[in-house]
Amino acid sequence: MAVSKEMVLYYQPEQEKQGGNDTKAAKLKGVLIRMGIRIRNITSEQMNQTVGYLAGIEGFEETASEACPPVNEEILVMKNFSNRRVDEFLMNLRRAGVPKIQLKAVITDTNCKWRFYDLYEELKQENEAMSKEPQ
Repeated sequence: MAVSKEMVLYYQPEQEKQGGNDTKAAKLKGVLIRMGIRIRNITSEQMNQTVGYLAGIEGFEETASEACPPVNEEILVMKNFSNRRVDEFLMNLRRAGVPKIQLKAVITDTNCKWRFYDLYEELKQENEAMSKEPQ
């Protein structure tokens, strides 16, 4: 059985690209290239597509374009990563000086069926819940 290739789905908001933050994307891409990981840049127009479709998973079709609310945060979604490779990837990002990306996920059997925007909403809620001060 062939091992599926690792891939990262990466969304960077337009204002970050315009804000001169392309060096962050360049550092991230440098780490991905060194590790042999493919990257797929996600645009705001693709937010309504399923994660499975964007990741090239068999059985997922493109859906009709439908506008989603603007997303102003970076999102990084990993496909076909082992736990060891996730750790290695995150360590390499830190070593390369890539500023922390708050919203990260690994593709699962469940979230591959979600729209990319819905995954963003879920990650945002989880991140907010984890960031709250304990009572």
